[in-house]
Amino acid sequence: MCTRCVRMFRSRAPAPDAAARPDAARPPAGPLRPYGPGDSASLPPVTLNSPAPSRLGWLDALRGLAALAVAMHHFGLLDKLPHGARVPQYLDLGFFGVMLFFLVSGYIIPASLERHGNVRAFWTGRIFRIHPAVIVTVVGCLLVLPRDATSVQGFAFAHPLLSATANALMLQDLMGVPSTLGVLWSLSYEMVFYYFVTALFVLGWHRRSAPIAFGFAAVALVLGAWLPIGAVTVDLASTRHLVVSGAVLVVTAMACLATARPDLTRWGALLLGGLGLALITLNGRAAGFETMLIFATMFAGTVLHRLEHGQIDRLPALLCCAFVIVCGVTAGYLYDHGTALWHTWTASWAAFSTAYLAAWGVFVTGLLLRRRHVPRWLSGLGTISFSVYLLHGPLMVFLAWKLRGHPLTGWQGQTALTLGYLAALVTLGHLSHCLVELPCQALGRKAARALDRHFPPPAQAHADRLPAGAVPAGRT
Repeated sequence: MCTRCVRMFRSRAPAPDAAARPDAARPPAGPLRPYGPGDSASLPPVTLNSPAPSRLGWLDALRGLAALAVAMHHFGLLDKLPHGARVPQYLDLGFFGVMLFFLVSGYIIPASLERHGNVRAFWTGRIFRIHPAVIVTVVGCLLVLPRDATSVQGFAFAHPLLSATANALMLQDLMGVPSTLGVLWSLSYEMVFYYFVTALFVLGWHRRSAPIAFGFAAVALVLGAWLPIGAVTVDLASTRHLVVSGAVLVVTAMACLATARPDLTRWGALLLGGLGLALITLNGRAAGFETMLIFATMFAGTVLHRLEHGQIDRLPALLCCAFVIVCGVTAGYLYDHGTALWHTWTASWAAFSTAYLAAWGVFVTGLLLRRRHVPRWLSGLGTISFSVYLLHGPLMVFLAWKLRGHPLTGWQGQTALTLGYLAALVTLGHLSHCLVELPCQALGRKAARALDRHFPPPAQAHADRLPAGAVPAGRT
């Protein structure tokens, strides 16, 4: 097992190894199930009165590949293969997997919100989708693993309230607070993407994915080395101030969204969007070019979805994606050197740029082959990918703890360890998906329906008065 990666999940901070407007008239929204890493995929229909969406097995397959790549990277699989130890110098499997996750989120998350047109239900679904699995995983680590061999970061023990608040907001990586579990860093960028998607949707700017992706990519390329890292949280006091003020803003914004009133929803969405923009611009933990590239990539994924569904012309869509890819590869070449390597957690600029290019290649290949049959085992792995992503680090630490003083040597021992790790990871991921994720997602849908029933949004109340079969205003 990769000792560097075990240390990452046990250290105090991650180590270098380490997806229409609400006030428009709409038909009543059905139960909402937004999508993100690990969700089962659905195809958003082009019209609001289309039949129920069908499963997108190719997206599940990509999630499965992404989760497997991240798990194998941290497990150190390549180190166990002949000459495999040299591969991370030229291809970072962990970064590849995370960028593939971001492309999938960009492709499906905005479509999920736009399909239902219910911001409150979207956020209810997101919270019930993400937080329960994270909470159960963290609590499980605290109960099962001893203090001297835990995957929970040391900062959480030293400053429990501060750590719990920042991690509950899922903004810890942008607030100068170590993630409770090392892999949770990526959820901070997912969360800010949800903020941006919400704000753009409420403002009616959600179809401007291409220029937004262009903008983020250009900033990554031109200003990537000059964007500040942790400029706000310079000490514990400033970190505490940012976390408390951020919590007040997020709670206020969510309260506004919960009312479902168009005016308050707009205020809440703008609060979220403004907070997200300030955090990624002034207080990122990752290198500036990487942070901007993450959002360029997610919005480019949205562009591909719009292209597939005829919401954008082919030429601007392809130019946008090509520009994002070129900027990503070039930014890695220009900036991923020296101290930047500690922020990107890659071994070289080649590892960064090759992994980024590979993530795009795999995603585009999956998109082109989306009508082909997907192996059931791979799509099945995709459905449990969120749990696999959360659990692979704690499982590594658990195995290292149990095997302490009894290392498995030789190719037979390493093969047995790898197969046992994979079998245990898939089993735990399946159990977590069935016992935690699915029940909580169902509870989230019930909560969303209950909110809409007892506190119907004005837009929904107006839509109830539409003539039968009427379709609201067309695409913007």
